Amino acid sequence: MNDPTPQSARSDPRSIAMILLAWFVLQIGGLFSPGLLDDVDSIYLEVAREMLHRHDFVTPYIDGIRFFDKPPLMYWVASGSMAVFGESDWAGRLPLALAVLALLLSVYALGLRLYGQTSPNPDRGALYSALALATAIGPYLYTRFYIPDIAIALWMTLAVHLFLVALERVNTPNDRRSALLPGLGFAATLALSLLTKGLIGIIFPLAFVLAYLAWTRQLWLLHKFHLAWSTLLFLAIALPWHILAAIRNPPIALPPGLGLPARAGWAWFYLYNEHVARFLGKRIPLDYGQTPVLLFWLYAAIWIMPWAVFLPGALWSLRKHLGRFKAVMHDHSAPHEEIAPEHREERRIAIAAIHRDREAALTLTLWALLVLVFFTFSSRQEYYSLPAVPALALMAGGLLARAECGARGILDAPANRAALACHRWLLLPIASLVGSVCAFFAIMAPRPLPGADLSSLLSSNPELYNLSLGHIFDLTGAAMGLFRGPLIAVAIGMVVLGPVSYGLRRACRTYAANLVLAAGMTVVLLAAHEGLVRFNPILGSKNLSLAIVHAQQQHPEPDDRILLDGELTSGSCLLFYTRQPVYLVNGRVNGPWFGSFWPDAPAIFETEAGLRQLWQRPHRVFLLTYTPASRTTDLSPYGAVYVVASEGGKTILTNRE
Repeated sequence: MNDPTPQSARSDPRSIAMILLAWFVLQIGGLFSPGLLDDVDSIYLEVAREMLHRHDFVTPYIDGIRFFDKPPLMYWVASGSMAVFGESDWAGRLPLALAVLALLLSVYALGLRLYGQTSPNPDRGALYSALALATAIGPYLYTRFYIPDIAIALWMTLAVHLFLVALERVNTPNDRRSALLPGLGFAATLALSLLTKGLIGIIFPLAFVLAYLAWTRQLWLLHKFHLAWSTLLFLAIALPWHILAAIRNPPIALPPGLGLPARAGWAWFYLYNEHVARFLGKRIPLDYGQTPVLLFWLYAAIWIMPWAVFLPGALWSLRKHLGRFKAVMHDHSAPHEEIAPEHREERRIAIAAIHRDREAALTLTLWALLVLVFFTFSSRQEYYSLPAVPALALMAGGLLARAECGARGILDAPANRAALACHRWLLLPIASLVGSVCAFFAIMAPRPLPGADLSSLLSSNPELYNLSLGHIFDLTGAAMGLFRGPLIAVAIGMVVLGPVSYGLRRACRTYAANLVLAAGMTVVLLAAHEGLVRFNPILGSKNLSLAIVHAQQQHPEPDDRILLDGELTSGSCLLFYTRQPVYLVNGRVNGPWFGSFWPDAPAIFETEAGLRQLWQRPHRVFLLTYTPASRTTDLSPYGAVYVVASEGGKTILTNRE
C-alpha cells in the first residue's frame, strides 16, 4: 500500500508576512525601551558584558565574582550581539527577540505538518497558531526581560517536529530519505537546550519521545533513529563547556555552618544545587518563591490568553480525533486487495488524514501535560509553564482552522459551533469585563499632581517580590491615573477582540474574526508595553545609574566608589549602565554569595561600619538606597549627605557636592 501519511502543506507568503509584521511590531517595537530591570534582566546581560571584556566564555562572572546559576548559551548570544552592535541594552535584548521570531516560524512549520490537510486553505491552522503565540500574554510578558524560557520553548518545538519527521521516515518503507538528518537535528537541538537552561532543557524532549513511542507501542523502533551518531553530535556540542567549567572551577574549601559541603566547586553548585536541590525545593540559598499548584495551572491558561478561551473546544476535538482514529481504522481493516480499485485512493486519503489528526492530538496532549505535570511535583515559578505554551497555541489554532467558513460552507460544523460558543461564553464576557474595568479606571482615577512619583502612589507587598510579577499587586486606584493612556488603549483593544471579532465570527467571516482578534490583542500588548515603560523606575535603575555617570562626567574623580544598599538584585542596573564595580552593603546573599568564597573574588561586600568609614574619607561615594531618610540620619555624623537623584522609591546619595 502507498504511504498513507500526507505531506506537509506549503507555506503561504501572505501568512509569513502577517507573522513577521506581528513580530516586528511587538518585539522590535519594544526593543529600545524601557531600560533594563533590576534582578535577572540586568544581571544576565551584565554577565554577558563581563564575558565580552574578560574574553572568558567558560566561567560566568557578575561584578567580578563567579556566577554559576545558569549555563552559558544566553550569555554567549548576548555577548555576540553586543560585540557587533555595541554594549547597549537593546543589543543585549536582540537575541531574545530573534528567538521569538524563530519560535513563531517553528510553530508555523509544525502547524503546517499537523493541520495542512484539514482545510481548503491548508496553512490556516499554522497561521492561527503562530499568531496566537505572537499575541498571547505570556510569551510577550516574558520577553520583556532577559530570561531563557522562551528559548526553551523554541528548542522544544523544534525537537518535537524533528522527532515526528524522523519517526515518519522510519515508518515509511518506500521513503528513501534517511532518519539520520532529523535525528542529528534533534540531537543538536537537545544540546542547545541543555546549554540554555540546564538539564530541564533535555528532560522534556526526551520524555516526549519516550512517552510518544510508548503510547503508540513503537519503542522497539528506537534503534532505527541512529542513536550512536546522534549521541556523538550531542556530546560534541554540549560536553566541552561542561568539562571546561568543571576544570576551571574545581572544588575549594568552604566555611562550615552554612549547609554547604566541606569542599565544592562548579560541579556541585551547578549540577546538584541548581538542578536536583532546586527540583526538591532544597536549593542553597532558597532565593525564589513557590507558585501554588492550582495557580500554576491557571497561569498556563493565562499565558495563552485570549486564545486560551478556545482550549475547551480544542481539547474536545483532540479527544474526538483520538477516538475517531480507532473507529475508522477498524472500518478500513479489510486487506488492500479486497477493496475495489476505485475506492483505494479514497481509503488512502481517509487513513492519511486520520493519521495526521491522531498525530496532532497525541503530540500536543503529551507535550503540554509533560511540562505541566513535571512542575506540579517540583519547585515552580509562574512562568515555568512557558515551554508548554506553543502546544496550547497549536491546539487553539487547530480548532480555529477546522472551524473555518469558506465558499463551500463550514469545514467542520461541530468545530465551528465549539469556537463560536467559546467566543460567546468565555472571550466575550472576559473582554467586556476587562475593557469595562480599564475604562472605569481611565475615567475615574484621580489625576496625579505634576511631577508625581509613581512610587509614592503604590502600596508595598515585599512578600510577593520573589515572584516575577509580584510588583503588579502594588498598584492602587490612585496610581491608575498615571496609566490613563494605556488603560484607554486596553479598553479599545478589548472591544476589538471581544464584540467586534465575535460579530465577524457569528457572521461566518472566521478568517477576518481571527485576524481582528490578533490585531486587537496587539493593541493590548502595546498598551502593556507602555505601562511597563511608566512602571520601569520602580523595577529598574537605569536613570539613577545615568545620574551617577553624569555626575562623574561633570566632576571626574579617580577614586569614586559606587555602593548599593542591599543585595545585588535590588540595583543590578548600576553594573550594566555605569560599567563600574558596585560594592554591596549587607549584600553577601543569593546570586554572588557562592562565588564570593573563591580566593580571587574581589572584596565588594561592605558592612555598616565599612560604609561609615568610606563616608568620612575624602573620596567620593555614591550610595543607592531605598531608605534615604534613615540613611541620611545614619551617615550625617560621618560627613555631608547630598541627594544626586531620586526615582521609583530609590535615591542616590553622595558625600561630596
